[in-house]
Amino acid sequence: MNTYEKIYEAVKQIPKGRVATYKQVAALAGNPGWARAVGNALHKNPDPENIPCYRVVNREGRPAPAFAFGGEGVQRALLEKDGIEFDEKGRVVMSKYCMTAR
Repeated sequence: MNTYEKIYEAVKQIPKGRVATYKQVAALAGNPGWARAVGNALHKNPDPENIPCYRVVNREGRPAPAFAFGGEGVQRALLEKDGIEFDEKGRVVMSKYCMTAR
């Protein structure tokens, strides 16, 4: 399995109603140093219907400003559809929705 395939498999593990950071996805894929590779892989996501790349946000809980599948507004809308809440600064409430939080 190549790096991108490992990343896509890790992203598939993020349940509906939760988010993960690029670093968390990199760690799930087997290498915590792959955070940049995660961003590249998600930008090239071959199957957005089954690989929920919109559930990956930066460490501050911000959606990607250049979300590959419609921009930041689309990513936020998809997260809100999953039940994710944002704070007044437009960040995901990480203490509530991050995979390792709770």
